Amino acid sequence: MKDVLAIVLAGGAGERLYPLTRHRAKPAVTFGGIYRLIDFTLSNCVNSCCHKVMVLVQYKSLSLSRHIRAAWNIVHTELGEFIEVIPAQKRVGEHWYLGTADAIYQNLYAIEPEHPKYVLVLSGDHVYKMDYRDMLAFHRDAGAQMTIAAIETPLADAQRFGVLETDSAGRILGFEEKPERPKPLPGRPDAAFVSMGVYLFDTQVLKDACQDDADRMTSHDFAKDIIPRLVDQGRVFAYNFGTHGERGKRYWRDVGTIDSYWRANMDLVEEPAHIDLYEPEWPIRTNLPLAPPAKFHCTGGGQGAGVSASLVSAGCEIRRARVHRSVLSPLVKVGDGAEVEECVLMHGVTVGEGARLRHVIVDKYVDIPPGAVLGHARQADERLFQVTRGGVVVVERKTVIDPFVFVAGGEASSSMKLFGTK
Repeated sequence: MKDVLAIVLAGGAGERLYPLTRHRAKPAVTFGGIYRLIDFTLSNCVNSCCHKVMVLVQYKSLSLSRHIRAAWNIVHTELGEFIEVIPAQKRVGEHWYLGTADAIYQNLYAIEPEHPKYVLVLSGDHVYKMDYRDMLAFHRDAGAQMTIAAIETPLADAQRFGVLETDSAGRILGFEEKPERPKPLPGRPDAAFVSMGVYLFDTQVLKDACQDDADRMTSHDFAKDIIPRLVDQGRVFAYNFGTHGERGKRYWRDVGTIDSYWRANMDLVEEPAHIDLYEPEWPIRTNLPLAPPAKFHCTGGGQGAGVSASLVSAGCEIRRARVHRSVLSPLVKVGDGAEVEECVLMHGVTVGEGARLRHVIVDKYVDIPPGAVLGHARQADERLFQVTRGGVVVVERKTVIDPFVFVAGGEASSSMKLFGTK
């Protein structure tokens, strides 16, 4: 992998993940309790022995840049290795990044001094394990100019992705970005072959494609502009992750929406989990906070209190409460008699006594008042919080909730008030 330079696209606003992205870039969103989304892509790079990595940032990048500095200062700069954060700099004009292809075009000046033979273009907000060395070997053997990692997905979900058509050798014959009517796989009417947003280029091909695109009136996007033209003009192949991928049971999730983010967190508490966080040969690295061990005041029995099928991070304190199929970040506190089911609670959240939460994402530093009921009555929840199509309630970071919460008939009444954010 010495001939490979990895570029992680981490500048998007992540509008569909709002309000989790109101204060941070999408790759900086907490996932799985202790991680940030970008940790999975960077771990793939390091575990694949790809030690030259550029992270392109733009939107609200402060917390992301700080996290990378704290967690990813692990390479040997004296050997020419680096994990470097590059902000948008307007080097080629008076505009910020106009799209994914434009982000690469604006940073060709940074690519050229490294003289890579190949450039690996990655997204900073996908959850998966992939050994990029296997993809590189496929790229070389196929004589490809560009290789796209792809995976089979249910046809009903394929509208969110780029859909591929390939021949028996894996060469891509057609590509449609987010089609209204995705084309199914031959003999598989319920499935489609979709792009994972992982691209491997011969460097000169990437440079020529981005320079050509910069001179056109396009959206300057890989999926919408670069890939369709290269499919028509060059040798573009699909690397079938479902065939070649071994790690994490070939698991891949694009957590582009609140519902998909919630489902991906729930995948971690399945038995067995869809992606193994405990594999010593393929660690997922991150920056761990200074926190004491988790403390459980009651582990079972006692009026249904206990913790089951959940991830509980350091510094959590769970009293005589019930926590089931949930993901708790560091320093979460759950009070006596509380019930937390299929929830994602981020750093520093406090759940008051007797509160009941189901299908709720609570962002950092929120105090849920005693007796509050969230996720049990959609109409009541919608008066105060964002509720997704799938019924997931989202409580924004540092929201201050009126502690005088009235509970009637097992449902939170409309008298619950928000004081704003702190």
